[in-house]
Amino acid sequence: MAASQRPTKRLESRCTAATERATLAFEIVGYSLHKGMGVGKFIQSTPVSVGGYEWCIRYYPDGEKNAEKKDCVSVFLQLLSKGTKVRALYYFRLVNLASGLSSSVVSCLESPKVFNPLDTTFAWGSCNFKKWSELEQSAYLQHDRLVIECDLTVIKEPIVAETAITTKLQTPPSDLSDNFGKLLETAEEADVTFDVKGEVFPAHKIVLATRSPVFKAELYGPMRDKQRLNITVEDIQPAVFKALLHFIYTDSLPPMDSLHGDDNKDMVKHLLVAADQYAMERMKIECEAILCKSLDVETVATTLALADQHHCSGLRDACAEFIVSSNRMDDVLASQAYAHLKRSCPAVVVDVLERATKSRKI
Repeated sequence: MAASQRPTKRLESRCTAATERATLAFEIVGYSLHKGMGVGKFIQSTPVSVGGYEWCIRYYPDGEKNAEKKDCVSVFLQLLSKGTKVRALYYFRLVNLASGLSSSVVSCLESPKVFNPLDTTFAWGSCNFKKWSELEQSAYLQHDRLVIECDLTVIKEPIVAETAITTKLQTPPSDLSDNFGKLLETAEEADVTFDVKGEVFPAHKIVLATRSPVFKAELYGPMRDKQRLNITVEDIQPAVFKALLHFIYTDSLPPMDSLHGDDNKDMVKHLLVAADQYAMERMKIECEAILCKSLDVETVATTLALADQHHCSGLRDACAEFIVSSNRMDDVLASQAYAHLKRSCPAVVVDVLERATKSRKI
């Protein structure tokens, strides 16, 4: 057909893969009690609906019967809905109970798996999810508790929509934090540097001022030195300042997988102090939330003093409630940390004792 004879009306169509996403979280309390159930025995999470289908996580404390290794736990994502097959992507990870961060263990993100109850393929996951020895020595198992998360993406039937000339576009997820993270990493167009105990950190004044009123006053306030392009920071460690910058640019704490136990807690406490120092309220609350999940008899008094010093009301209340309701109040009162708390923060001690008295009357 000649070009002059082509039709003047053009119709466009697009096939869009519709999806629905959700995160399934399964907390296993009493890890050691479930261990020994027997190979092939499992417990499962509460069923949830994603994409119009029912799903759950199955956890095998002694491994699934088809596991190649006999010293591993097995974890599967199971489709509970009958009579239909579903395509889905999944991403299993373990949650560090001390930091609130997570680490990938098993993922299927490149191509969807078909969950088909008609041919008994109703579950996908890993027979050799994690060795007992690795799990029991990791930060993912604390106080005999284990949390498994699964990011699930259910792929629905494709939708073909015919339109005349105009088509609807699906907005991609925000990459703002990624872009700002790269800006910090490359230091492109940086206009200020910070010398923190000999380690130099380049940054961008406008970004710092936008995120922190303390930086705004220091960099743009009436007392600023316009010629001062290098600032020395004396009262903070380089690793903590680096994490502070990471949060300023990305609105998230950096991964701390390399830190375990007390080192992890100490780092979060230092980050809380830095967040309070630079008036980063959201970062401060996020640190409080992490510390609330990792309270113990030996450190709760120290954490309570920290919360009182930096006006962290949520963390302070959590510490007080832990002391009163842990049934180990005598152990806390006998600790050196509590003795220091009595000397440095007597008002806090009075508050804890008043709570204890009230709880005994109820």
